[in-house]
Amino acid sequence: MKTILTSIGILITITFFSFISKPEKKEQKEINWLTITEAYKKNQKEPRKIFVDVYTNWCGWCKKMDKETFSDPEVVDMVNEKFYAVKLNAENTEPITMAGDTTTAQMIARSMGVTGYPTIVYIKEDFKTIQPVPGYQNAKKFKDTLEKILEWE
Repeated sequence: MKTILTSIGILITITFFSFISKPEKKEQKEINWLTITEAYKKNQKEPRKIFVDVYTNWCGWCKKMDKETFSDPEVVDMVNEKFYAVKLNAENTEPITMAGDTTTAQMIARSMGVTGYPTIVYIKEDFKTIQPVPGYQNAKKFKDTLEKILEWE
C-alpha cells in the first residue's frame, strides 16, 4: 500500500511540474506578404526591390518553400526590412487593376517568363524584372540570392 501511495504521489508531482514547466511558444515571425497591387503602390512612395513568389495551390515545392524557407527567421527579417514580398497565384484569373491597366495574375506570371513552380521573380525599384529564378531554394540559398539582388543596380 505504501508503494502505491508513493507511486501516486510521484505521478501527481511529475504531472504538476510538467504543466508548470512548459515553455511558452515564441511568436513566429512572418513575411509581410502583399498583393502585386499593394507592392506597386508602396513602391511609388518608398522604392524597394520586390520579389514575387509565383506559386500554384497544387505545387508541393511551393508549400515546402512556404514552410521551410519563408519561415526562416533570418529570411523573414531580411525580406521585411529590405523588400516588398508578393504572393502571386499563377492560376488566378481574377482581374487585377494596376497603373491604369487591367490584367490577371496568370497573365503577369506569363509576362515575367514563369514556366514552372515555384519561381521567384525579382523586380527592381522601377518595376522592371531583374530575373526569374525557378525551383525550390532552401533558406541559405534564398538569403544568398536576396543579398545579390540588393547589390543589383
